[in-house]
Formats: sequence, C-alpha cells, structure tokens
Amino acid sequence: MRCRSLLLNLGCILLLAPLGMIAVLVGLHWLGWLNAWQFPLIPVAKFCIFGGLGCLGLAWVMQRDRLQWQGFRWPRQWQKQWCIGLLITFLCANLPLYLLAYHVTQVRSPGQLSLGRPRPSNTITPSDRGLAYTTQTIALSPSQHLETWEISSPVNSKGTILAFSGNLSVKSHLLAQTEYFVSLGFDVILTDFQGVGGSTGQTITVGINEAQDVATVFNHFKTNQFSQEHSHFPLILYGVSMGSSAILRAIALHQISPDAIILEQPFARLIDGVKSRLRYRQIPAFPTAELLLFWASLQRGINGFGHHPIEFARAVRCPALVFQGANDNWTTVSEVEAIVENFTEKKELVVFPTAGHQQLMSVDGDLWRSAVANFLNELK
Repeated sequence: MRCRSLLLNLGCILLLAPLGMIAVLVGLHWLGWLNAWQFPLIPVAKFCIFGGLGCLGLAWVMQRDRLQWQGFRWPRQWQKQWCIGLLITFLCANLPLYLLAYHVTQVRSPGQLSLGRPRPSNTITPSDRGLAYTTQTIALSPSQHLETWEISSPVNSKGTILAFSGNLSVKSHLLAQTEYFVSLGFDVILTDFQGVGGSTGQTITVGINEAQDVATVFNHFKTNQFSQEHSHFPLILYGVSMGSSAILRAIALHQISPDAIILEQPFARLIDGVKSRLRYRQIPAFPTAELLLFWASLQRGINGFGHHPIEFARAVRCPALVFQGANDNWTTVSEVEAIVENFTEKKELVVFPTAGHQQLMSVDGDLWRSAVANFLNELK
C-alpha cells in the first residue's frame, strides 16, 4: 500500500534525522557559522523519535488485513482515510502554533509585510523629562548595533545604572525610574534590546539572546571612558520582566559581575511563563505550551526549554533587590520567592499588594522609591 510505504519511509527518516542533525551541527560549529550549543537538539530529537515511532507503529497496524478494535472491523479502504485524517489532525494542531511562535518572536517595521508584531519605538526622549542625554550605538557587527541613551547625574556621580526594559518594551518606558535614579546621584544608561526601538534586529527571544545584549552593554561601559571616570563607584543592573530574566542569564552564562542588581517581576522558567499566559486566556496549557516553545526554539535556533532564571539566580554574587506584584498573572509571588532564595548575597524582596504585571513605580511610587533609595544608599 502506498500509504503504508509512505509511513515506513517517513518513520525511518524521522528516526535517523537526529543523527543527521548532529553531524550538520558539528560541521557548522566547527566552521564557526553557528553556536551548536544553542540549538535545541534534545527537544527536536524527541519530536523526531516519537514521530518516527508513531509512523512505524501506524504502518505496522496497517499491514494487517483488517483493523480491529473491540470486535469492530474497519474495512481496508478506511485505512487510507484514517491515515490522512491523522496527518490533517497533526497539521491542524501544529501549523497554527508554528505561525504563532513566529508571530510572538518576530517584529516588523512600519509598512513591512510580515506575520510579526509591530516594532515598538521610543515615543519620548529624556529631554521631555528635563534630562540631558546623549545617544550612542554599540556595534555588534558591521550591520547590527544596540542604541543607548547616556544620562549623567548633574551632581557628583555615585555610580552607574544600566537599565533594561521588558518584552516588546523600549528604553523610553523607563524614563520615570531613570529620573529618580538621577535624582539620587547615579548616571543611567538606557538600552534598547535588539528588535525594538533604535537598535537593529527583528527577533525577540524573551531573555535568551537578550542576555547577550546585557553582557555586551555591561562589558562596553565597564571598559570605556564613561565608566573609567567612575571606576571606583558601583556598576548596577536594573531590569523589568524580560530585562530581569536577561540579567540573570547574562550573569550565569556570560560571566558578568555587577556590583548590585535591581529586578522587577522576573519569571522563574520560560515554559511556566508561557503556560500562565495560556491559562489566563483559557487555552489548555498542555501540550500547547510545549509545542509553542518547541517551534519558537526551532525557528530561532535557541533552547527555550532550558531558559530557567530561577537556576541562573544561583550565580549571582552581589546584593539584590527584587520587586513583585502580588496579583501578577504571569509569575506568582512564590516563584519569585524561590528565585530570591537562590541568591547567595544580601537580598530583599518587596511585594506590592495591589499590583499586577505592570510598572510597579506607577502603582505605589512611595514604596518603590523608598526601597530603591535604601538599597542604593547601603551599597559601598
């Protein structure tokens, strides 16, 4: 039967595919064209193995003269229809998630035809808040760069704060916090991650590739003249949501060593964050979250299943201040408490009783400012 032969061939191809992928990845890694360690090989291999075994199992069943189930006999001509039905079911279940994975990790510029989300842009500048600033770019490659705003304290600087925003957010969204940091005597560097604002790029990876952006900015300002003038003052990282998780990943995997960190609403594990958003929209979390993350990982060449800020927190070797909203729909207080528990140095968790997943400074500005001021004043 043609259908059975097709299933046998497809099953064999899927079972052998992981070996082929390993060979290709080793070759490309050796040539320096990609980092093979960032490829989600284990999830892809599992998908291929289970898919291959499923095809071979179905082919074995179809070789029998008749399919039987609890005494009911299925005519031979139904077997092809059943096989086609399974393939259609597979496509219907995976194609929408494949497209959704592309949509949530891709941005498009105005006028560009794409399935991605509109590219966020900075709508205001520090000048609108009375802050003097300069715009700089940090080259990533001949055609790629990160855009930053450098804002100096009008009084003697007490240190430098590198600030990073959340998912699909831009640096202008952190100007309220920046204004307060500057009033305390700190210089502030605001950065657009790749894919948003004034930086190049068209993809979002929810803190995975963004961690490299954090490390790039940190190393740049740790070694350049701007920071050398204040080398004896602390260099602090501040992040919101995805920015917080990118900071933790950068510390753990890119070996940066800030003098302190301030985090707002970090998530514990990417897969849990995806599940919470699906539940909020009353969509079954399993297996939707796993399939969505699988396709996103495959498309972007990353391993979303291994993105665990709660584990990265163990690498933090500096004081940490963490903010969390009690009514956050994406990350629970208990998950954030587990992250804080993994910090090995001085740590403090401040919970905003009425806040959800939002700018916490706008919910209770007095609590936010008081906690930040006390934390920064205690830094040596």
